Amino acid sequence: MGKPVDIAIVVIYLLSMLAFGFWGKSRTKDSADFLVAGRRLGPTLYTGTMAAVVLGGASTVGGVGLGYKWGVSGMWLVVAIAIGLLALSLLFAGPIQRLRVYTVAQMLSLRYGVDATSASGLVMAAYTLMLSVTSTIAYATVFNVLFGTGRTLSVVIGGVVVMLYSSIGGMWSITLTDMVQFVLKTIGVFFLLLPFTWHRAGGFDGIRDRAGDAVFSLTSIGTDTIITFFVVYSFGMLIGQDIWQRVFTARSPQVARWGGTTAAIYCVFYGIAGALIGLAASTFMPDIEAKDDVYAQIAEAILPVGISGIVLAAAVAAMMSTASGALIATATVARTDIKPLLLRLLGKQPGTRDDTENPEVDVHSDRRYVAVLGVVVIIIAALLNDVVGALTIAYDILVGGLLVPILGGFLWKRATGAGALAAMAVGTLVTLGTMAVVGDVLANQPIYYGLVSSLVTYIVVSLATPRTSPEVLQVWDDRLSGQEQQADVPMATS
Repeated sequence: MGKPVDIAIVVIYLLSMLAFGFWGKSRTKDSADFLVAGRRLGPTLYTGTMAAVVLGGASTVGGVGLGYKWGVSGMWLVVAIAIGLLALSLLFAGPIQRLRVYTVAQMLSLRYGVDATSASGLVMAAYTLMLSVTSTIAYATVFNVLFGTGRTLSVVIGGVVVMLYSSIGGMWSITLTDMVQFVLKTIGVFFLLLPFTWHRAGGFDGIRDRAGDAVFSLTSIGTDTIITFFVVYSFGMLIGQDIWQRVFTARSPQVARWGGTTAAIYCVFYGIAGALIGLAASTFMPDIEAKDDVYAQIAEAILPVGISGIVLAAAVAAMMSTASGALIATATVARTDIKPLLLRLLGKQPGTRDDTENPEVDVHSDRRYVAVLGVVVIIIAALLNDVVGALTIAYDILVGGLLVPILGGFLWKRATGAGALAAMAVGTLVTLGTMAVVGDVLANQPIYYGLVSSLVTYIVVSLATPRTSPEVLQVWDDRLSGQEQQADVPMATS
């Protein structure tokens, strides 16, 4: 078990998360409040919550581990995330925010006028669900060391906390908890772990004397790996439901654009700091076998009691912010996209709802979706030991199957619904087929083949099919220009 003071700090943190859940409940009046914080976040809250959701366990614990193994070059995973967020914020956040939708699939339906594009919700839900599962497993490993609990009980403890504060207060609760998590991560990484590890390693000169100049190479991790980071993670930032849902919370396109840009710049420094921490640790703790253990072992080995508790809480905060954001994104997609799709397949016509008709009933239904899916996340996380492969599959399908139809909808007016559907299907099948042929889900080829085949199919089928009707494009253009700011795309009834 961990030190009593460290345990107390993490327990106080967990209890605080639950308290913020009830604070969020007091701000939640309807589904717009629950799912997108009433679309009312200003620059400070928006910047903090966006930085928190994109910087999860892979960026924090994983980033330190990559720095431990590859030196400064370990920063590229987080830098790729930052570049994707920067591109999203500067190029697409304003238009996305003006669309007044709840999900990526709703954007596709609005742009192409084809309800079948809601099938994209199946891929999106798989991606966000696995993102929540991997984050749950990650912070459960910290609880396992800290509390001395078994793996399953650790998963349940953390999963229940995330499920409760997310379902009680929705996006308002998640926003406040993300701000706390953002502050914790900033303190833990920049002001505690980085200076302590560099001091222990003897600073720049001490590190160079022990490890040589190779650890300061920007490309030691491999050019192919760096390119793949950008293809998968930068593009993933552009189209992930968990990221878009944060864009929807901004009170204006300007907040979405500049708040996201600020968060992206923060992410660059965060990635560099994580790599420097791992690099320094490799010079005085050279025998750590699992790179994901580096973060926690540094905290336990070199930090004073109390400070190590804050640093461990920062790691938990990083993972919980991603888990909660992915959980509410999964619930939103399940209710808004997947349920109507299943009803249509069964020959039933899904209804629509207006949040003002019966807001209390709507919010209760939203809470049920989050709670049920939170339990599903806990069960999957408790059963699986390693879901990196599953998450990689979901990420590759997300980018290989959905990137071209989504970005193409913004960039190419001649694109059609048939082209979008064909690109989704071909990109997904080619990505999965290449994985099967190569025999390695972590290989680089599937995402490249999937993207190229999706793009070619999108162009060819769009040019070969009738143009999207002027009426559909007029509604789309009106949304993009902000002429329908008060009208949200209706959601399915529960």
